[in-house]
Amino acid sequence: MINSLMQSIGFAPLLPLWVLALLGIAGVFLCAWNLYNGARGALFRLAAIASLLFWLAGPQHLRESWHNLPQTALMLVDQSPSMAIGQRAAIARQAADALAHMQIDGLNVRTVTVRQNGHDGTRLFEALDQAAADIPPDQLAGAMMITDGQVADVPPTLPERLRPRTATGAQTTLPLHVLLSAKGEETDRKLQILEAPPYAIAGQPAHLRVLAEDSGPGTHTGTPAELTLRVNGEEPVAIPVTTGTPQDISIPVARPGQMLISLSISPLAGEVSQLNNQSITHIMGIRDRLRVLLISGTPNQGERIWRRLLKADPAVDLIHFTILRPPEKDDGTPLSDLALIAFPVKELFQDKINQFDLIILDGFENRSILPHTYLENIANFVRRGGGLLLTAGPEFVGPGSLQETPVGDVLPAHVPPETGMVERQFRPRLTAQGRQHPVTAALSGAPDANVPDNITTVTGAWGPWYRALKPDSTHGEVLMNGPDAAPLLVLDRVDQGRVALLLSDQIWLWSRGEGGGGPQAELLRRISHWLMKEPELEEEQLTASITDNVLTITRHSISPEATPPSVTVTAPSGTQTTVHLHAAPQDGTQTATLPANESGIWQVSDGIHAAYAAPVQSDLREMTDLRATASKLATVAQQSGGGVFWLGAPGKLSIPTVRMAESGTLHGTDWLAFPQRGAHIVTGKSAEPLLPTWSMMLLSLAFLFAGWWREGRN
Repeated sequence: MINSLMQSIGFAPLLPLWVLALLGIAGVFLCAWNLYNGARGALFRLAAIASLLFWLAGPQHLRESWHNLPQTALMLVDQSPSMAIGQRAAIARQAADALAHMQIDGLNVRTVTVRQNGHDGTRLFEALDQAAADIPPDQLAGAMMITDGQVADVPPTLPERLRPRTATGAQTTLPLHVLLSAKGEETDRKLQILEAPPYAIAGQPAHLRVLAEDSGPGTHTGTPAELTLRVNGEEPVAIPVTTGTPQDISIPVARPGQMLISLSISPLAGEVSQLNNQSITHIMGIRDRLRVLLISGTPNQGERIWRRLLKADPAVDLIHFTILRPPEKDDGTPLSDLALIAFPVKELFQDKINQFDLIILDGFENRSILPHTYLENIANFVRRGGGLLLTAGPEFVGPGSLQETPVGDVLPAHVPPETGMVERQFRPRLTAQGRQHPVTAALSGAPDANVPDNITTVTGAWGPWYRALKPDSTHGEVLMNGPDAAPLLVLDRVDQGRVALLLSDQIWLWSRGEGGGGPQAELLRRISHWLMKEPELEEEQLTASITDNVLTITRHSISPEATPPSVTVTAPSGTQTTVHLHAAPQDGTQTATLPANESGIWQVSDGIHAAYAAPVQSDLREMTDLRATASKLATVAQQSGGGVFWLGAPGKLSIPTVRMAESGTLHGTDWLAFPQRGAHIVTGKSAEPLLPTWSMMLLSLAFLFAGWWREGRN
């Protein structure tokens, strides 16, 4: 504290103010009367009266003793992610420690460390506003910022905290000094993805727009560079580009599913870091509108279910035909009364069959409706990659059964005609394989093994059916059982295509709520999407994801394995690691975790399947520009009267000294200053007469004598 004394003049009247006022008026009136009558000493008498009144007013010396209050300077130390580049963080810590230990009389330095703030970049001015909130305005001396200059919340004008008002209401300006943790302005090359679609149609190219930019001293646009593109784990592709010019890139989308696209730009000589020379984006490949052909046999209860399910999906183009009667049945009804159009057999099953993604045969009985050649086309459609779903009822064991045609060669089950039909109440149940398969796993209300079939309604369990087929042979994956634990739902792969066979035509009972109903719509949706090879319904899956620099590997399989498998993890640098998975037999999954500190695409492989993952940049704004630069803060520092200093390198730091200044410039080459604000508290007051009484009496008598002398002269 500094003891100070402040002097001023005050008055302690010996008479009431109204008495002094009357005496003053009387004196003025008397002087005016004397002047009017020609009295020569009137002015001296007025001076005598004035001196007497001044003495009666009680003039005093007023003295105050007070203590100077210390001022506070804020020191904001940037420790955001961009400060991790090079030696910036170490430079900032050394400079902050040195400045905090400087002894400046009347100045306290308060240190505020600013770390990452979500996804909004470094926000030093927000931290300045919060830290200054509890400092009295007249005690705030200013601020220092130790940073790399990459600040996201730089205001267009000096913030209010650095423009406080004094006790008299006048506005003052406090300095903001910027100390940059580098030797000077740096250069950097960055890669930005300007446009990237979140989704793309499988079989069509996806279009990206990217931009490479150089910034810093000596850089300019139009510099040739090389862009490297890698999709998932495929071989990289080099594309020539020029900096400062947006580049359009076309990427083929071969199949549905997630695509990880890695882009990197060749480095700039002398640039500060290559962290922002690369970027990763995700594109989800999706199917275009799915074309589904639904052929129903004779009109049945399940027909409406199929139409409602498929029509409700906006991504499905449905073509539906119902066989009203077989060709051999002729009752004389005109053809115009039987159908609006003739059944386009040749167009559907020969000319355009390969344009469909899925064919559904619902209770279809082939009684010379489709020639042998067209039935072979359906089988070949499956073998070439198409999907076939068949729901079977009594017609499947009749004379026109499809299992006795070329279509039967791709079906996963055979039902004997004589003993294949079972008509009694039963509840569909999941098999052990069905409880793990994505098509039927986690279907709500699946009945336990101890729920009897003859109970009409069981709360929360699937309702009963009353008719099913009992095959004598199956191949593929049996997901549901029917009466006597016979296969009810069978899935199979045939060459490049897939087939699903539901050995009952009574799934429509669930939609009517029979016995509590069941997940009819969800089950049919999952079967249809599995047939169309949706990735999330694959029974053998390998997935990978990265969160908080941890790689999580998940493998799902329905095949029994004696020991948990292992996978090979390839880091972006090419380093390979073998990781053993931990099994969870109840749901067919195996998992493992691994630290993932490298940026780029990580690849995981179990020898058959491959998965890819990439870390998500936690703060894209923070890592966009990696230069140490004064360009963002110099204007604000200049407006405040503060300076900009480059701290140099570790071991050779150029830390400016700190001082207090009464007025004038607040910074120099190697020093910075904060102004004396004069904040204080009064500790005492005293008063004493301004002039002795005798001196005032002599002065008044002198004026009276002068007036008498002047009047005595002729």
